[in-house]
Amino acid sequence: MAAPAPVKVYGPPLSTAVARVLATLLEKNVQFQLLPVNMAKGEHKKPEYLKIQPFGQVPAFEDESITLFESRAISKYVCDKYANQGNKGLFGTNPLEKASIDQWLEAEGQNFHPPSSVLVFQLAFAPRMKIKQDENLIKLNEAKLAKVLDVYERRLGESRYLAGDEFTLADLSHLPNTQYLVNGTTVAELFTSRKNVERWWDEISSRESWKEVVEMQRSPPSRNE
Repeated sequence: MAAPAPVKVYGPPLSTAVARVLATLLEKNVQFQLLPVNMAKGEHKKPEYLKIQPFGQVPAFEDESITLFESRAISKYVCDKYANQGNKGLFGTNPLEKASIDQWLEAEGQNFHPPSSVLVFQLAFAPRMKIKQDENLIKLNEAKLAKVLDVYERRLGESRYLAGDEFTLADLSHLPNTQYLVNGTTVAELFTSRKNVERWWDEISSRESWKEVVEMQRSPPSRNE
């Protein structure tokens, strides 16, 4: 029986959303091809790309005839389709586990992501792009993120990981934004000053799957994975 064709992921690993998908695929031992999208040349607005990603963003994802475009949905799909390989508990193995993971994924998407993504852009990307930083926006979102991390600090005092005692998608989904913020920005202390959050970050960022994504960000592969 022939091995299944690799899934296709479109977009640069430096994208936080693309990085989320790549970490999931690596955790699940799913073969993939990482395909570049030259946004500077407008490739993300071409009709053939918009058929896969109607909003003209990254990532876009193909698995044979199936296409998906939202990183958290892609990650759940990968976990469910490839349930019996790689990290089998990444999206839970029963309804209660899945519900616990889902609620913390929602917390990431609704509470953590908005302020952290503003800070990632302002502190990590704006300087590279020679864009003037908005100090008021930075202060506002730093305060918002601090409140979220206070909740996380309490939770992680009760539980090793956000959804329980095992690493799951709930934790993985925080990796991309936190990586940028902890490494080389002025808000790293938001994480390192909270004992339980710091311990959690040290654990989840030490996973081999994430180390591989970080390496891809430093030196994007020139070949198909």
